[in-house]
Amino acid sequence: MHIHFIAIGGSAMHNLAIALTEKGYYVTGSDDVIFEPSKSRLEKKGILPEKFGWFPEKITKEIEVVILGMHAKKDNPELLKAQELGLKIYSYPEFLYEQSKEKSRVVIGGSHGKTSITAMILHVLKKQQKEVDFMVGAQLENFDTMVHLTEKNEFIILEGDEYLSSPIDKRPKFHLYHADIALLSGIAWDHINVFPTFENYVKQFEIFIETMTENGVLVYNKEDEILKEIVEKSTYPVKKIAYSTPDYKIEKGKTILKTEEGEIPIQIFGKHNLSNLSGALQICKQIGITAKDFYKNIADFKGASKRLEKITENENTIVFKDFAHSPSKVKATTQAVKNQFENKKLLACFELHTYSSLNTDFLKEYENTLSAADEAVVFYSPEAVKIKGLENIDAEDIKTAFQYKNLKVYTNPAEFQEFLKNKDLKNKVLLLMSSGNYGGLDFEELSHWI
Repeated sequence: MHIHFIAIGGSAMHNLAIALTEKGYYVTGSDDVIFEPSKSRLEKKGILPEKFGWFPEKITKEIEVVILGMHAKKDNPELLKAQELGLKIYSYPEFLYEQSKEKSRVVIGGSHGKTSITAMILHVLKKQQKEVDFMVGAQLENFDTMVHLTEKNEFIILEGDEYLSSPIDKRPKFHLYHADIALLSGIAWDHINVFPTFENYVKQFEIFIETMTENGVLVYNKEDEILKEIVEKSTYPVKKIAYSTPDYKIEKGKTILKTEEGEIPIQIFGKHNLSNLSGALQICKQIGITAKDFYKNIADFKGASKRLEKITENENTIVFKDFAHSPSKVKATTQAVKNQFENKKLLACFELHTYSSLNTDFLKEYENTLSAADEAVVFYSPEAVKIKGLENIDAEDIKTAFQYKNLKVYTNPAEFQEFLKNKDLKNKVLLLMSSGNYGGLDFEELSHWI
């Protein structure tokens, strides 16, 4: 089968392209720009486009399937040609469903924690030598790709994003998977550009439940009041299993789980991560893993890439980076780091990077999210605001929204980097939260500054 990718360079798209190549399909693709590591990984598999750009002449009737990425526009020349020829066009979640119709589909959804929970499940299953197919939103330690597809595996684990499926398919991705087993970690308003009201955003999770297969299993976080309400009022015929944060203690900067199997020291920390762990346990039980085996295998899990990832550490300083961008995650991550290292001062740096976070109407949602930090900095790029076509924001808007005394605001990447270079970080934890990179901050170089 010849499969063509429009916008092959995206994180999920290039991983799916590699997975399908490994499965034996003939894969081609196009994109107007491809960054690392996608570029090198596609090149290694022999599927990197020869030239960047869109080439409608590539689109012929010999192509059996076109997979359309979010990076493409509705008027993309290759898409228009594919539509003109009547080719079968899928979004990548649609195509993943087509590839997994005969499998048990396990979908991990929620506003936050999806990648971490999926990573925990895959870590445990790998150590238990239980082979599964999967799609996860970050590169994981000891996994070659973020997508793995086979004919033989019984289960597929899918990270269930609520964002749109493609430029021509406005359904949230996780609606398309029709989960047999699902987990919802919580609901906190995000993607204001797509879901303009909180009520509209919550509605997507109500719909998700009704897209599940009848008599499936829904695992949910009962500590999230909004989620608890929509799950408990739903009359859709699924088995409901609630989870909550497990008992734990912190000793000398280490987290220790209190379980029926005894006390178990673990590598990860923070209430939200432990809640994620509890959800992952319930999903693993549905797949046939005992609690005893889960705890034995989760102990050395260090986290997914960019999810409270330790960049560097010496006797005085610890540096973490985290993908946090939504208000609830920024608050939870900041509080988690402060609780874990209560004998150190916490410098929390947050980049406003997403469409929602740079929106003047949404900024107020960040009130008190950095309150656990001893010192706080917010960075944003006025250029990014302009590119996204948003109303201008200034330092005073940000200070008013965050309500943090002596908040520092930077808009120039060089000035922010100079601040970090010259900062005395002795006996401090530096926490860098962003889905971007602060205008080009080299995280490896940063380790030499402390």
